[in-house]
Amino acid sequence: MHGGDLGEVMRRFPDAPRPWIDLSTGINPVPYPVPSLSDDAWARLPSRADEDALLAAAAQRYGSGDPRTIVAAPGTQALIQILPRLVPRRRVAIVGPTYAEHQASWTRAGHDVRLVSALEDSDVVVVVNPDNPTGRLFAPAELARIRGLLVVDEAFIDFMPREMSLARDPPARAVVLRSFGKTYGLAGLRLGFAIAQPDLAERIRAELGPWAVSGPALEIGRRALRDDAWLQAAGERLAADGARLDGMLRAAGVEIVGGTLLFRLARHADAASFVQRLGRHGIHVRAFADRTDQLRFGLPANDEAFRRLAAALGV
Repeated sequence: MHGGDLGEVMRRFPDAPRPWIDLSTGINPVPYPVPSLSDDAWARLPSRADEDALLAAAAQRYGSGDPRTIVAAPGTQALIQILPRLVPRRRVAIVGPTYAEHQASWTRAGHDVRLVSALEDSDVVVVVNPDNPTGRLFAPAELARIRGLLVVDEAFIDFMPREMSLARDPPARAVVLRSFGKTYGLAGLRLGFAIAQPDLAERIRAELGPWAVSGPALEIGRRALRDDAWLQAAGERLAADGARLDGMLRAAGVEIVGGTLLFRLARHADAASFVQRLGRHGIHVRAFADRTDQLRFGLPANDEAFRRLAAALGV
């Protein structure tokens, strides 16, 4: 089960207080304020000019400076599923543990997929950087040494220094994925980007086809990506809230073992009891079937959510 799927959890804890607090995702809990949109954004097909304006904003935000290197898509999940279809069957090394949809998509397309614990060369190398859920981070110079096709999922890199990203100047055989929804707290908008050299970017764009991104997503994405002040303030708030969360978890006897500004990976010998305890209090966190001592905590959205979490943890 992916983080964010509350339905089954709510059925398991029918008497839990409402509203539920969903801490199972790595999505910014305080979203970008959605502006009023023009009627045209809803009523007509997206125009080339609207898409070009979004790509220019993304090129500036991600540091590439060249809109030809940017492909807009209806979420990075769509790109994760498309990329394996653009490559003949190859040996694929995925650095894990990591987001499971990468392995699922390359396997479904018939590739020979291996999960590896360290960066190594292969026909195709897939890296989530920083990693979800561990927060492991490779320097751009390490990644640039890969000789095969390199897919770097930078879904959680927006609040890190720009020089940590490959998006500024992607190697010729690299595709960098950037998530809009996680950083800007608008996952339901379904917007993400692939960044690659222009010839490879054009292949991805052609596979997506026309009107891949909705008019509202084009307009909201363009405004948000150009809002430097909001992004800086969001990073400062997330850093403060992350420190507050760390203090609560440590007070409850939980070890912090990784994460990013948008989530924490935690360890406890009896993690299952934490899931049950929090569930009875109407709080959902991410557990892992293959790592039964680990939990992922997203950040509470406000003081009330922090208060309820503290009460559930008994701190």
